[in-house]
Amino acid sequence: MSTHELDELPNKGPRPAHELEDLKRIWATPTGWRLPTAVNNTVIGVLYIGAALLFFLMAGVLALLMRTQLAVGDNNFLSQDLYNQIFTVHGTTMMFLFAVPAVEALGVMLLPQMLAARDLPFPRLSAFAIWAYIIGGLVFFSTVFYDLAPKGGWFMYPPMTLLEYSPGDNADFWLLGIGFIEISAIAGAIEIVVGVLRTRPPGMTLARMPIFAWSMLVFAAMIIFAFPAVILATMLLEIERAFGWPFFTAELGGDSLLWQHLFWFFGHPEVYIIFLPAAGLVSMMIPTMAQTPLVGYRLIVVALIATGFFSFGLWVHHMFTTGIPGMSLAFFSAASMAVAIPSGIQVFSWIATIAAGRKRFRITVPSLFILGFLFIFTLGGLTGVMVAIVPFDWQAHDSYFIVAHFHYVLVGGMVFPLFATFYYWVPMVSKKMLSERLGRWAFWLMFIGFNVAFFPMHFTGLAGMPRRVWTYPGNMGWDLLNTISTVGAFTMAAGVLVFLVDLAKNFRFGEGGPDNPWGAGTLEFLPNDTYSTRSIPHVTSLEPQWDRPSLAKEVEEGLHYLPNAPTGGRETIVTSAIEAKPQYVLQMPGPSWTHLGAAAFTAAFFLLLTIKQVEIAIACGVLAIVACIIWTWQLDKPEQGEVEIGHGIKLPTYMTGPMSHSWWAMVVLMLVASSLYVSYFFSYLYLWTVSPDVWAPAGSPPPPPLLWPIGSALLFIGGSAVVFIAGKLLPKPRHMSLRVAGLLTLGAAALGGAVALEILGHMSTGLSPTASSYGAMVYMAPILTGQAAFATIIMCLFAVGRVITAQLDAKRRVTFDNAALLYYYTAGQGLFGLLLIHGFPRLIGG
Repeated sequence: MSTHELDELPNKGPRPAHELEDLKRIWATPTGWRLPTAVNNTVIGVLYIGAALLFFLMAGVLALLMRTQLAVGDNNFLSQDLYNQIFTVHGTTMMFLFAVPAVEALGVMLLPQMLAARDLPFPRLSAFAIWAYIIGGLVFFSTVFYDLAPKGGWFMYPPMTLLEYSPGDNADFWLLGIGFIEISAIAGAIEIVVGVLRTRPPGMTLARMPIFAWSMLVFAAMIIFAFPAVILATMLLEIERAFGWPFFTAELGGDSLLWQHLFWFFGHPEVYIIFLPAAGLVSMMIPTMAQTPLVGYRLIVVALIATGFFSFGLWVHHMFTTGIPGMSLAFFSAASMAVAIPSGIQVFSWIATIAAGRKRFRITVPSLFILGFLFIFTLGGLTGVMVAIVPFDWQAHDSYFIVAHFHYVLVGGMVFPLFATFYYWVPMVSKKMLSERLGRWAFWLMFIGFNVAFFPMHFTGLAGMPRRVWTYPGNMGWDLLNTISTVGAFTMAAGVLVFLVDLAKNFRFGEGGPDNPWGAGTLEFLPNDTYSTRSIPHVTSLEPQWDRPSLAKEVEEGLHYLPNAPTGGRETIVTSAIEAKPQYVLQMPGPSWTHLGAAAFTAAFFLLLTIKQVEIAIACGVLAIVACIIWTWQLDKPEQGEVEIGHGIKLPTYMTGPMSHSWWAMVVLMLVASSLYVSYFFSYLYLWTVSPDVWAPAGSPPPPPLLWPIGSALLFIGGSAVVFIAGKLLPKPRHMSLRVAGLLTLGAAALGGAVALEILGHMSTGLSPTASSYGAMVYMAPILTGQAAFATIIMCLFAVGRVITAQLDAKRRVTFDNAALLYYYTAGQGLFGLLLIHGFPRLIGG
């Protein structure tokens, strides 16, 4: 039955009392020593936000140490080596351990409430990402206490970070640690994409979706396409440091600018990855404070998408002084200014909304932080247009003007909306609201302190002070400006301290806070508990609480969809991606130690590799895989027939194919893998373009005979055919099939054989990955395909285990479908790699 605009409630009359008791029992948060096993978004979301805030505070302390060092010239408060470590850890923590995780944490925390879903569709994946981030992040930050912190800046430019110039393990902690943390961010992005598209309440079409959900959808899409570039960059640099493969060594055909291209292809979208969710939060708060619908909703949606799109064409904005061609300078300069248009659309929409509701607009602490954000971010945007002009950028690029600019953009564009968010949404999870009086003190100290700290840096930079220096001569005339900046930094820190006092006095985790204290029109302030809302409402507008004043009471009384637990476990409704029509009831996993074990052992694997404890690292990697297998084994629950959710709608409790949420997650994962491989493809062609004679010097071995790649291609194609046939032969329900198990095992062997054959073919010619960047790039192709093949082989063998135990059949086949999808993708990537590696040299050679 299709859903129409509600004429009557889905459920009539009072609901049985036991339904609410069942929901509370099923969704109860573990207590005591079992608390770390929790997967409820309200619990792990608060943990995630708390961890991000902790990293913000620790990075802020490092910033104060740097400002103390720079307060006056010729200062020796910090040594040069320690300053470089603090400088690197501060920037890395703020960008990688605070900014992105903080907005992702808000997504985990707020999206289920805004979408009136019981939880996001992969709660253990969220919990895994959070614990991995916390463990890995704390170990990385601790390196500053042991003289093991990286010293190459948060950007880690080669050749400064090559082994020759940065011996020891310091740089490796950055490369392996940050690469691992990026994986955690990607896991969160997959969760957000599928959650926003597939777990909206019935009736919430894309045109009725909250702006924050739109911003998080664009945010997650940008992570999917941007982060693989920096993951590849960290892989290449770590491999060069560990094994001597010359990706960035100029005399062997490498190029240090390759790192900048890969890093800034991630780094500039990163700015908007941080800004867009914050802008989405502002677009949610301003209408509530003005008690007026958001002006230009559709324009803001277009602006969010346009900003995400344009941001990928701006990475050379950071490379204007590297000697790139004039045509590139002109194009990227124009693109850098064009991206200001969608940002301007949002700013004017906010101003118009405030103006439309000016008689009702309330000056509260969230309002103050939003107004402060508008002021600071607009100034940052104006200086952004300035540095987009190439001649000006040439003068200002390596000066403190740039430090001022990006702090105005990042702190104004993200930190101030984040503090507004704390004060606005705390009533969702706290028994008490935060203090208006202390909040105003916190705002004014932070606002004044920030501007006193960073506005003078524009003039410090224009006066000639270079950035990234640990001290400066006292006779340069910069002392007064730097002293003022240091006073401002400590003033801002005092504001943050007041906020912490407010948090300690008033934040009490748990239910019982005021319902909808701001009078919001969206769903997150509906009465909620650990199970989210008592029932899932039918949505007919952008501000359902304003348009249906009785909605909160109806939802709390269980008069809407899914007021009970029909399968006896945790569930939510999966709806269609565009129209939000109910499709099936998703059976969700509960608390478990598996995701925590997987996170801990995965973190240990990467961190032990950093200190060259390879054997122990491999053992931890194996344990991480075992934990993931146990975790996944519990997920594919059998169908429990159709269940009624209300309004006479009956939905199945199991779904396969393109309607399945797990199928969507696998497609997103394939997009991540393809983005990684496209970054490699760019790197391969870039090195050939920059130095075609050096990257493959005379006398380099020719490509192996075509028999090798043909054999590898036949294994890729044959293995795909075998997996396809296995899918056609899946047994009847509750039956096992040794034939299907044998075919899947054969397919896994073919995939591994195809990758091995490609590597052996190059080894047979004597090609060395250490002799030239050409050799290094040639071997990277099967390594990247081998990564995907390794995961695919594990999934195929996992499916074999499910078949043998009669838990995988023609109907209960999600496990097989996911393995087959990844298999076909891996085979396709492998075939493309064969064409590139074996066809391109022959093409240019001819």
